[in-house]
Amino acid sequence: MTRIQLAPPAPTTAPGRLAGMPRWFVTLFLTDMWERFSFYGMQAILFLYAVAPRADGGLGLGVGTATALFGLYMAMVFLAAVPGAWVGDRLLGARRATLSGGLVIAAGHTCMALPGAWSIWAGLGLLVAGTGLLKPNMGVLLSDFYGDGEVTRREAAFSIFYMSIQVSALIAPVVTGFLGETVDWHLGFAAAAVGMYAGVLQFALGRRHFGTVGAQPAHPIAPAARRRLFRRTGYLVAVVAALLGVDALAGTLRIEHALIPLGLTVLTVPVVLFRRLLRHPAITAVERLRVSGFIRLFLGSAVFWMIFTQSGSVLSQFARESVDREVFGFLVPASWFQALHPLFILAVAPLAAWLWVRLGDRLGVPVKFALGLGLVAASYLLMAAVAVLAADGPVSPVWLLLVFLLQAAGELALAPVGISAAGTAAPAFYRSQMMGLWWLSAAVGAAVGGRIGQLAPTLPQPPYYAALAVVALAVGLLLVARRVRIRRLLTAGIPAA
Repeated sequence: MTRIQLAPPAPTTAPGRLAGMPRWFVTLFLTDMWERFSFYGMQAILFLYAVAPRADGGLGLGVGTATALFGLYMAMVFLAAVPGAWVGDRLLGARRATLSGGLVIAAGHTCMALPGAWSIWAGLGLLVAGTGLLKPNMGVLLSDFYGDGEVTRREAAFSIFYMSIQVSALIAPVVTGFLGETVDWHLGFAAAAVGMYAGVLQFALGRRHFGTVGAQPAHPIAPAARRRLFRRTGYLVAVVAALLGVDALAGTLRIEHALIPLGLTVLTVPVVLFRRLLRHPAITAVERLRVSGFIRLFLGSAVFWMIFTQSGSVLSQFARESVDREVFGFLVPASWFQALHPLFILAVAPLAAWLWVRLGDRLGVPVKFALGLGLVAASYLLMAAVAVLAADGPVSPVWLLLVFLLQAAGELALAPVGISAAGTAAPAFYRSQMMGLWWLSAAVGAAVGGRIGQLAPTLPQPPYYAALAVVALAVGLLLVARRVRIRRLLTAGIPAA
């Protein structure tokens, strides 16, 4: 189906208050900033709330179950972006999809702020659905304001957005962590809700500056296909609700009954999508080679995120139990350590950008991936040594600072390169979806990491951290050993510079 080309907003979009940027940019920027505040604020306290005893207002889950829950939640957020992008592209249009996603997220945080187990599970479901709807369509909106010849301006805009994410991720754990850990968990979730409501209000008031951008679906679905989709979705929801209802009535409903099928879904979806892509009638032989090279990077990325995403669960548990957190008589909330990662991203990103420019293409994508895996492996080797020290009592927080610094450097080595590689490997008809596939590697990694994290409470900590480090090192060395083959696949059909 031919893509509808939407006109840019009218020239009446006067400059806004943010570095001379137009008002539509200010609206998108502040909306994204508030949404990320709510996301990272909730993420910082979710695991700690899950393991907190019921007497202290928590869920009272075991550490292993809470780790699996946290990993699967992160995985589902990434996975939900795939259908979320489709809804914006085919049903609602990017503008309405973004606003609808914001409202769903706000409703999810509101549920999380209410006491009661039912509200927590409803809230998590709404947060997954809303985030999956908002994030990809927010990116589409921002991209569509720039024409094909404005690549530099588009990249600059996305860079500013990336910085807003890090600022929000830095502030959010401090606010929600303090309220959640020292006052009441639900008050921490309520702070995240306030942030999202502010973002929704900002977007609703500022969308008048958008002109026609994002007003209509880019590839509207035919009415008959829409009805068929709604009917099948209704059947699926009814079946899932019936199964849960029978399980509940039988008195056998457990959280694992949801975690297992959802985890299998996360692992299955990328396999199905890659299989369909490689068999697509429009793909050329050269494009198929590039996709094959990208699949190898996808697997390396999944291993990276498998280890990296445990910082919100396994490392939070370590910070809570094994780190000396008292500073001048004040007990630092364990969730505040989650602010270290964005802090180091902000500090190290300029150096990383300078280094990549200086090195040019001499390292190559596989080696940069291996470097990212090596850095996250080094962080867990350090954790293995710190865990040995912790056997004699709480350790200095400086050790965790070093661990998060290594992980931030690893992300900067791997993530931007992976996004670029996804764009390079994408077939002409599959560019947007390829970006979705890239983030599915994080979903797979988070899901697997959550399940592996269940072993953390049952194993001695030093061997657990060391084993994950060995896995990352082994995959990184494999990428280095196969670097020539992978580069040849990724650049198949692309003229040498």
